[in-house]
Parts: sequence; structure tokens; C-alpha cells
Amino acid sequence: MTADPAAAEHIAPTPDSPVLDDIDARPGSTASLLRTLVGLYLRRLGGWISAADLVALAGDLGIPTAQARTGITRLKQKGLLLAERRHAIGYRLNPDAATMLERGDRRIFEVREMTDADRWCLISFSIPESARSIRHQLRRRLQWIGAGVVSPALWICPGHLRDEVLQIVAELDARAWVTTFLADTPVPPRTLPEAAAEWWDLEALRDEHLAFQRSIAALPEGSFAAYVQLIDSWRTLPYLDPGLPPALLPAEWPGGRSHREFARLSGAHADAAWRHVCGVVSSAPLTEPATTS
Repeated sequence: MTADPAAAEHIAPTPDSPVLDDIDARPGSTASLLRTLVGLYLRRLGGWISAADLVALAGDLGIPTAQARTGITRLKQKGLLLAERRHAIGYRLNPDAATMLERGDRRIFEVREMTDADRWCLISFSIPESARSIRHQLRRRLQWIGAGVVSPALWICPGHLRDEVLQIVAELDARAWVTTFLADTPVPPRTLPEAAAEWWDLEALRDEHLAFQRSIAALPEGSFAAYVQLIDSWRTLPYLDPGLPPALLPAEWPGGRSHREFARLSGAHADAAWRHVCGVVSSAPLTEPATTS
């Protein structure tokens, strides 16, 4: 699962299509909580849920009924949900969203951090003015996956993100204008930590980690609401934070504590949260493991 900030994934490949990504909505907002709820559970529920059950689960997150219905309508407009009546009025997951959600799962639950010996991916592009909307989308989506800006047409990210870069380029049909390289440690005209502070906004990223740490201090007591809010607060961070190697980061970097707290709280609440969903949704597969999202 995804975001966005927003992981930052979108469903339709065309630059001007509606997008839904992991940083499309402010964490804690109705739109973001519903996005997280759907991303966590709808696939495990078989890809469909009744409108009544979805609204009930939203209510367990503290979202009033009218507000939940409005938020669900927006998820339909974004292309994540499709209306479908079965034994009741309900919604199914848009099949086109599967890749987006699987990509989000990897980011959220399989956090990767670079070591000082890992390779980098460099992204060089020269896109004509006639395709400026694609250029704008490329820059926006590279920023969404945590790439840094060496210069306007040269971006950098951890080597393990290269497949995501290539997928973005393919979805935007920008292959003719983009070249990627795998490279060893860059040699900038200043120290690597100084260069990293220019290529990424590390102060803003520090603030995001500290905001996450503050948010988990205020999680509700019930495991379902606590777990959904935990994921909602966390899911943007693995996109915004590329997982830079220790040598590039300032002293007392808060990222390690964020990762440890996320793992601890996720382990404490995931199973009970899934049991709660099964209790609300009568067709839920009770044998489904709660740690799979």
C-alpha cells in the first residue's frame, strides 16, 4: 500500500488523468483515512465491500456518516473504487489500482535503507517544451518517490528505486527523453553531507519524522483505529524519505526511531485490527493473516 505527500502512485498513465497517490491527502484527514482503510483491507476482503460496512468501519475511525459518504464518492472520482451492487449496494476495487497498491505495500511494509556501499540511480532527462506536461509529471513523481535534485534535469535516488523510476518513465511514455545510470558514490565539489542537504530538504524530512513520532503518542486505545491511524501517519514517510546512507545524514537523525516505533506498534495492533474488520464485515475471510496487506 500507498501515501504518496503522496507515495506517490497513480492509476491512469496519462499525465492529465485523475491521480490517487500516497501523498494526495493530508494524513489524518477523512480522504487520507479512507484511502488507508481501503488500501489495507479491501483486497483481503475479496475486492468488494458493501457501502454499509465501509461506512461502519469509517465510523469506527471517528468519521461521521455523511462525511464518510462524501469521502467515498471522492475515492470513486479518483478511480480507486467502482460502484457495484451484489447482495447490497457496494464498491469494488478498481483492477487498475492493483499495481499502485502493491507498490505501496512494498514501500510501507518493506522499508529499505541504503548502506554506504550501495549504488545510486541517476536520472537524466531532456524533455521538449511540447511535452512540458510530461516533464512536470516526471519531476513531480520523482519527488514523490524521494529522489533528490542535483540539477533541474539530473535527479538522484537510491539504486533500489531504479525499477520504480523505470515504471514511472514507462507510464508517462517518456522513455525517449530519459536516461538512467547506476553509479557508485558521487563525488561532489563539497562534502557528501553538504551535497545531500542541497539535493534533499533534510530539515523538512526531519520535521516529518518528528511529526510522525508526535502522532503515535496520540493513537487511540482500540487496535483498529490505532492501526489505521498508525499506517495513515506512516505511509507517506517511506516515500518522502529515500533511506539515505548514514554517512550522508546529520547527527541524531530521527529516522531510526521512526522505523522502530512503526514496527513495534504495527506488530502490536495489526492482528486485532483485522479481527475487528472481520467482526464488522460478515463476508470477511476469517483465516486471512492480519499481517498481509
